[in-house]
Amino acid sequence: MKDAKLWRNIDKAVECEVCERRCRLTIGNRGVCRNYANIDAKLVHVGYGLISAIESRPIEIKPFFHYWPNSTSLTFSGYSCNFYCPWCQNHHLSFTNPPEDAKRIPPHELVEKALKNRDEGLCSSFNEPATLFDYLLDLFSLGRKFNLYGSIVTNGYFTSRSIQELIDSGVDGFSIDIKGCPEARKAIASIDHSKIFSNARRIIDLGGHVEMVYLVVTGFNDFEECVDWILSKHLDILGADVPLHVNRYYPANVWRAPPTSLTTLLLIKEKAEKLGLNYVYVGNVGMEGLEDTKCPRCSKVLISRKNYRVTYFRLDEDKCPRCGQKILIRGKYIPEKMYSFF
Repeated sequence: MKDAKLWRNIDKAVECEVCERRCRLTIGNRGVCRNYANIDAKLVHVGYGLISAIESRPIEIKPFFHYWPNSTSLTFSGYSCNFYCPWCQNHHLSFTNPPEDAKRIPPHELVEKALKNRDEGLCSSFNEPATLFDYLLDLFSLGRKFNLYGSIVTNGYFTSRSIQELIDSGVDGFSIDIKGCPEARKAIASIDHSKIFSNARRIIDLGGHVEMVYLVVTGFNDFEECVDWILSKHLDILGADVPLHVNRYYPANVWRAPPTSLTTLLLIKEKAEKLGLNYVYVGNVGMEGLEDTKCPRCSKVLISRKNYRVTYFRLDEDKCPRCGQKILIRGKYIPEKMYSFF
């Protein structure tokens, strides 16, 4: 365990400042995420180094389409969450408390494994990275010394201070899930969805790379008012060049509504593009062309993807070879190589 970095004393309790839930804890109690506790009037990261999964994975599966194309990252996770979405695909991790008697894995072991696997970077995924916040600071700071990029797949509910700390430690890739809108009240009703967009804007302003992921959940965030709110927030706060992944939901955990209809996904993509978004993808459907990157000016196909790998890549550095339009790309393209995850 490790003393937490971001907290403050309030009325004989401690307030965690890792995420916007800002849990206030009396001695002996844990926060919503179950990974931070008040021990002897101090906030302690009790989940430090408790890792639930480790494997090398393509960066496109996160999804990141404009960040280190065709690279792989050593992907890892902890336990529990701060949202508890009822449709969570990884609920066996996100709804499980961190086992305190498990072996703790120090950051240097993950860095060594990434280098041995010839991964280009590190990625915290599967469960919410906020649960591993203090561990991430140590891990990504070490990984940067070995030229490993730092990325996370997150619900984006960090505090402003924790965003700054993550970026300072070496995290520059953020795949951020859009859960819903103010009118979506059937689940995770206590969340301020606007904070996800303002946090994404802060990350961009601090030099980070952001891609937004809208999992369109049947019966929760798939109605017209919610779609319009999400698209308008994206365009107004983040701008036209920030990629938007419109992904199909499948029944999982306790949410048993049918999968998102393809018609709904395509209509959202069409509406987003009419509003002016330059990079809109439809994921989790496996249809050819829906995950291609096209030049927003001349419509030339610049990057094609299949099965989470790049099958075609044609850019002159960061520009369209046909018309010269600058294309949003962070990191370098990694040519095909032998990967252990196949």
